[in-house]
Amino acid sequence: MSLPATTARTRVWDGFVRVFHWSLVLSVMLATATGFLLESRILLIHISAGLAAAALILARIVWGFSGTTHARFADFVHGPKAIVEHLKGGNRHLGHNPLGALMVLALMTLVLALAATGLVVLGGVDKTGPFAPLVSYAQASGVLGLHEVLAFGVLALIGLHLVGVVFESHRSNENLTLSMVTGHKDSRPGDHASRPHAARPLLAVVAIGTLGALAWGVTASQAARPVPGLPVAALDGTYKSACSECHIAYNPSILPATAWQGIMAGLKDHFGENATISAAEVETITAWLTVNAAETADTKVAHRLAARITEEPFAITDSRYWKRLHQEIPDAVFTSRAVGARSNCAACHGDAEQGRFSPFAIDLPEESLK
Repeated sequence: MSLPATTARTRVWDGFVRVFHWSLVLSVMLATATGFLLESRILLIHISAGLAAAALILARIVWGFSGTTHARFADFVHGPKAIVEHLKGGNRHLGHNPLGALMVLALMTLVLALAATGLVVLGGVDKTGPFAPLVSYAQASGVLGLHEVLAFGVLALIGLHLVGVVFESHRSNENLTLSMVTGHKDSRPGDHASRPHAARPLLAVVAIGTLGALAWGVTASQAARPVPGLPVAALDGTYKSACSECHIAYNPSILPATAWQGIMAGLKDHFGENATISAAEVETITAWLTVNAAETADTKVAHRLAARITEEPFAITDSRYWKRLHQEIPDAVFTSRAVGARSNCAACHGDAEQGRFSPFAIDLPEESLK
């Protein structure tokens, strides 16, 4: 293919657009990789990458109204007529062509939707973040399905985007990927005329700063609100005194009321041990466990672990759900001096006694990993 006549090299993509583009690529790649691995210990990386992608999109939206000529939405967002003309081989666009503009808008929309649904899931399932006071576990579980569908949608769009870049690079005989690195393209006779716009960086900084301050303010405000459905935080004194002599005193939200009642009725054979206590203590502890059992909590553990433990011997570590969550942890960790047993949840879960079991409170003792 012969090279078209050129008039000069011209700057198309400013520094902000290029940094945005490649930063978004990296953040989406990181969020995707960590999201599909389903590892709770790297959930923080997944969340950070997703929020970074959303923040980049919001900054790009601001720049779309205040940036340089080809960064502005007015330069590349056109109606159906322009898209049809482009498909028919109309004038070349130095910036995004009308079809590419659809891809830009679709990716921006889906990434923002991914971040929003992710925050909803974080609030309802892990009881943290700005949506924690507003969303129940059941609601978040439903949104989780949408979050996963959106993730596959973003991957599909990325695939189409790559195909489009290769196709348009071949059709226009220019390296579009390289132009997003250097910021320059060859201007050619007949290029689509763009209305020049001067960048307004001060306005952009003020707008982005305002958005950041607003996000921080909302998050701080929500963090100060009580989160409904949390397990009882303070353990009953009689229960803790009687049970912690042999093992950690488990939060009552990890088992349903019937399981606790069954355990308290069978203390003579308590998982192979005689754990008999006075009748008064049994009555007090049974009543407290029943009142604060899994049915009263709205946590992931209460819904997914406790719901599967309904028959004797009520052993948490024998449940399929527990085994699946811990299947990648070597046996040596559980038998180490720092942990001692599979039932010692508090050795790795800093919030086990409170019944939270947040993925952000997991810390395997270094001694157990040696």
